[in-house]
This record gives sequence, C-alpha cells and structure tokens, in this order.
Amino acid sequence: MFALAAVVDLASLATGFGPGHTVAKPLLMPLLAAYSLASGAPRLLVGALMCGWGGDVLLLSDADPAFLAGMACFAAGHVCYLALFRAYGSPRARMGLLAPAYATALVVTVVALWPDLPAGLRVPVAAYSVLLTTMACASAVRLGARTGVGGALFLLSDTLIATGVADWPQLPRPEFWVMLTYIAAQFLLADGTLRALEARPGPMATYGEVRSTTP
Repeated sequence: MFALAAVVDLASLATGFGPGHTVAKPLLMPLLAAYSLASGAPRLLVGALMCGWGGDVLLLSDADPAFLAGMACFAAGHVCYLALFRAYGSPRARMGLLAPAYATALVVTVVALWPDLPAGLRVPVAAYSVLLTTMACASAVRLGARTGVGGALFLLSDTLIATGVADWPQLPRPEFWVMLTYIAAQFLLADGTLRALEARPGPMATYGEVRSTTP
C-alpha cells in the first residue's frame, strides 16, 4: 500500500495532476509507519514517521505559517531519529570522515542560500539545517549504509525545497524531485533501521516487537 501511494503521488506530480498528489501524499507516512510498527519498529521510529506525516500535511499549503509549522514537525521527527540512532546504534569508524564532510556541506549550503531566503525564514531554516544535517550524519555513523543513504536523501530533498524558497532556478516539475528523494529517504531510514535491529543479537522483542516463542 505504501508503494502504491508512492507511485500515485509521483505519477500525479509528473503529470501535473494536483488532486492525486493531495490525496496520496498524506497517506505515505501513516502507511510506512503501519508497516514499520507491524515489523516490530521501536516507538521512536514510528514517532519520526508520524512527525513526517504532520509536515507533509502542513506543506500542502503554500502559506508561510504552514511552512514554519511543517518545518517544526520535521524537526521533531529528526529529534526522534537522533534519539533512535543513539539508543539502538553504535559509533563507527566512518565518523571521522563523514562528520567534516557533512559540516562542510551545511556551512556551504546555508551561506549560499542565506541572502536569497526571505528575512523571516533565514534563522529558522539555518537552525533546521543544523538539525537535519546532524540527523543525516548520525544515520550513517550509527546504523550503517542503508540508513545513511536515507539520511543523505532527506538532506537532498529538503535542500531542493530550500532552493525553491530562495527562488533559485529549479528542475522541471520540482515537486516531483522533492517527493522522489523524500519518499526514498523515509523508506530507507525505516527499512535500514529495521534491518539493523534484526541483525543485532537477541530477540527482536528487545526493540519493541512482540512475538510468540511457542510453536
């Protein structure tokens, strides 16, 4: 069902069918959260996905207050992800390489966008960018490559949104590329987390799944 909603949403955006996007987009994260919950996901993962749902619904509006509220929802989701990675992940050797790379990308992006962002959005966007970049880096450092790609795609998706807010030149059908990278990001973060937890020693019940141990 998540895959079907994703196909409908992306096809609607690719063809300019607005009602299809309006209907499909709010279904994406609840369906992914339901799949994750059924697979024994920790509550923090479900919480992160549902925060994304709140952001998705709010960003259906073009109004500035809705944009700020949507950004706050996504920020709460990143906090959930960071808590999740801290609770269930472990530091890896790639930290020394990835942290400087993500820090450099953060500084370059914020400095480049700053003059072109509306004055009232500059500080919120910069603060959100710090949180998002931290989450993206932590996803790779603490849970591995699959979640790391998800975190990187989330960073790319939100950067595409920010360039639109700054009125930079855009690709054709910019919302299609934003949603394509966002959907892939959330799926990889969820699926990568579940795979990482399954690979750990001990029963999955440790991470929130309740299963019968009887035949």
